[in-house]
Amino acid sequence: MFRAKIHGIPFHLRDGGQRACRAYLGDTAVKFFAAVLSIGALCAGPLLAEPAIGLWQTQPDRKNLISHIQVTRCGDKLCGIVLRAFDGSGKDVVTRNVGKTLFWDLESLGGGKYGNGTVYVPLLDVTAKASMELRGDQLRVTGCKGKICDGQTWTRVR
Repeated sequence: MFRAKIHGIPFHLRDGGQRACRAYLGDTAVKFFAAVLSIGALCAGPLLAEPAIGLWQTQPDRKNLISHIQVTRCGDKLCGIVLRAFDGSGKDVVTRNVGKTLFWDLESLGGGKYGNGTVYVPLLDVTAKASMELRGDQLRVTGCKGKICDGQTWTRVR
């Protein structure tokens, strides 16, 4: 049994607090809060199941290095962090980019497309407008600086 006081009123919670909430707030308020929580869960569902979230392997860059990028949620948008780097033989290498945020503020546009974000291009030491397109286990990542665009297709690791 859990004992609690809400605004000085003692409650003995045997049922997960449901009776105590009804006694303190009233049945209508409890139903209202339950409805709000249900709506929140429905709205959060698509955000929680974001298909681009995961670990991605880049194509070799101009130095023949391959990286693993962890795509995660940063607030209600996506960002990507360089987790590891490998040389052409697959051996771990230490670079100044491991641990750095590679892109940020990417918004889901629907249909596997993402945009309105920023990407850091380490090789050129510039930031650019970022977009991504997801097709199965392939993620096309593009950066545009003015009218010049370039990108890579990454493969899902997990």
